[in-house]
Amino acid sequence: MTFKELNISEPILKALTDKEYETPTPIQERAIPIALSGQDLLGIAQTGTGKTAAFAIPVIQKLNQPQPKGQKREIKALVLTPTRELAIQIDECFRDYSKYTDLRHTVIFGGVNQSPQVDKLKKGVDILIATPGRLLDLIAQKHVTLAHIRHFILDEADRMLDMGFIHDIKRLLPILPKRKQTLFFSATMPTAIVTLSKSILHNPAKVEVTPVASVVDTIEQYIYFVEKPEKKDLLINLLKKDKKKPALIFSRTKHGADKIARVLGKAGIGSVAIHGNKSQNARQRALSDFKSNGIQALIATDIAARGLDIDHLELVINYDLPDVAETYVHRIGRTGRAGNAGTALTFCAQDERVMLKDIQKLTGKKLNTILTA
Repeated sequence: MTFKELNISEPILKALTDKEYETPTPIQERAIPIALSGQDLLGIAQTGTGKTAAFAIPVIQKLNQPQPKGQKREIKALVLTPTRELAIQIDECFRDYSKYTDLRHTVIFGGVNQSPQVDKLKKGVDILIATPGRLLDLIAQKHVTLAHIRHFILDEADRMLDMGFIHDIKRLLPILPKRKQTLFFSATMPTAIVTLSKSILHNPAKVEVTPVASVVDTIEQYIYFVEKPEKKDLLINLLKKDKKKPALIFSRTKHGADKIARVLGKAGIGSVAIHGNKSQNARQRALSDFKSNGIQALIATDIAARGLDIDHLELVINYDLPDVAETYVHRIGRTGRAGNAGTALTFCAQDERVMLKDIQKLTGKKLNTILTA
């Protein structure tokens, strides 16, 4: 299944291509068609499963229509989320996916001066991402009106409950138009959240993405905290230390995979990159060379690595952390198969720490040993 097969419109497909996203995650594959149909949705999914795109993409697609000249932009979609960090992340996703549209979005949250946020709102926005407290404040000050909302997304509902925002949500609900689409996401469904979902969803479709199975016990996981410029030297040192051990190395992008292969080649380490721009023959040739120990390092993007089956692979290296936590589990699962021992090394730069948190939340444990480069 590809994003194109989900009937995603051209401007969004172009933006996804820029990010080198080719294949939807399970939550995206199941939720996007429902959201595009206009039906309410109850999504049960953890952070790190790709659920932001599952609601951002359909909302952008449904709102991407020419703005009548002279008409004031009104807020047509509201995303409510519990924390400032999450709100900023979601806003960044909307920025990435809507870059080839004329849609405007902004984010509001408490703990900072409200003036810059109010200035953006005055210019007119189509999509608003907000935390409950600041949203209620700006509604009270008449800087925000929700009268034109067509799409309401409640994200991380169970965390809203844990953080005491349930009363704020109940204050907001009567302000929203009765006729709208509601997309409701929660990692767990305690009684209070079940009750809340029933009160705001109308004939919803339910999509549940079960967490990935616990990471295989036979895989030893290590992390190196290392900034991006130092990653290549660390990789070369590790591979030169044990020249007999083949390594499957994951890069987040095609360009990155090619760059790593060039760097290793210059260091005298046999390597080849495989990704979506390579022909099937080139991929097969690279895989055969790797399996026969003709090359030491196979650098792959997540898409190219789908379906790779390499017997007795002992070492997987995450050169870049994946955007979706679930992908980490799939990556390291390439080693430690059939009861064999395996090692997974992860390079984590400062700006990737938020991804690391998602991975540890999803797997339910910290990586076994933390190494500092």
